[in-house]
Amino acid sequence: MESNRTSPAPPPAVPSGGSRGLAGPTSARAKRSFLRELPEPDVFVVTSGGRRIPAHTGILASVSPVLENLIYRPSKRRSSEKIVPILGVPCNAVSAFVEFVYSSRCTEEEMEKYDVHLLALAHVYSVPQLKQRCVESLRQRLTVDSVVDLLQLSRLCSSPELELRCMKLVHHQFKAVEQTEGWRFLQHHDPWLELDILHFIDESESRKKRTKRQRDDQKLYLQLSEAMDCLEHICTEGCTTVGPHDADPATARKEPCGKFATCQGLQTLIRHFAACGKRVSGGCGGCKSVWRLLRLHAAVCDQPNSCKVPLCRQLKLRSQREKRKDGARWRLLARKVALAKAMSSLSQAMMRRRRPEEVLDMFSRSSRARGGTRSFKLGK
Repeated sequence: MESNRTSPAPPPAVPSGGSRGLAGPTSARAKRSFLRELPEPDVFVVTSGGRRIPAHTGILASVSPVLENLIYRPSKRRSSEKIVPILGVPCNAVSAFVEFVYSSRCTEEEMEKYDVHLLALAHVYSVPQLKQRCVESLRQRLTVDSVVDLLQLSRLCSSPELELRCMKLVHHQFKAVEQTEGWRFLQHHDPWLELDILHFIDESESRKKRTKRQRDDQKLYLQLSEAMDCLEHICTEGCTTVGPHDADPATARKEPCGKFATCQGLQTLIRHFAACGKRVSGGCGGCKSVWRLLRLHAAVCDQPNSCKVPLCRQLKLRSQREKRKDGARWRLLARKVALAKAMSSLSQAMMRRRRPEEVLDMFSRSSRARGGTRSFKLGK
């Protein structure tokens, strides 16, 4: 009978072999040499099928603290033969487990057949190297049909890496997962896990929307920052057809600047703003855009007495005198615009792989631009 059969001893570990062991004829000779130096096996690993695998207590105890406790715990039996039962998994999986304990190796064929059982054994007997190997194997062969079963297993075996991978696959292919037998079994027998999956999907979608909204806001802040730069540039130096209000238009800069697309659109709005008859009562949509840009510039500018941007000093004095309730909102918007520009400059500098001192200098100059650092206190 199978219960009386004794399988050959597994190959022992070679101390210098590493996690993958040695390869080739040298490895085989080293194993045979090390095997001859080992004492006789003093413990038997017994499987569910009755197979008895001879082993050595010192090796088992050195690899697994759980096996160490099982080997050296007091026994009520008077027999001198030590037995370690490993039940509930196929005999060949137990043999592969003992093989790994000795040699820190496991063939691809064994891993493909028994990775689920080996993961359970690695978790129960605290063998982290084997557990990591099994998790990597299961991640590579994860499918829609097996994802629910592996998700349950990852929770039982405390493998957050595999659990997260399973959750992401369920999220990306939820409609296909819903049609599997594993999902139907989950709905009837583990509603708490189903709730956790739905909660994860909801959180992922919310995070995706939040990230998109933040990206859109960042893009808007960068556009506002560029428009403010162009406004100050037009009102100070002049560009193509529009120049400073206290200078002759003929002396305005005729050649296009580096931000010509933004400057051209802003010049069109400025010419419309100067000629529009509705601007006194709030104006049309174009006039309102110019008013907002002027208001934002006034909130940022720290030299209103010498600033050449129209209405800068008047808008700042009016805001201080009337203590408008929306002043805090404008200051917050100005701070976000300055921060977005600074972070964009820092990101571009890092992508160009500049030296750290150059990146910090650029960030400092961007923060001081238009009084961005001196005008606002982020801590309050």
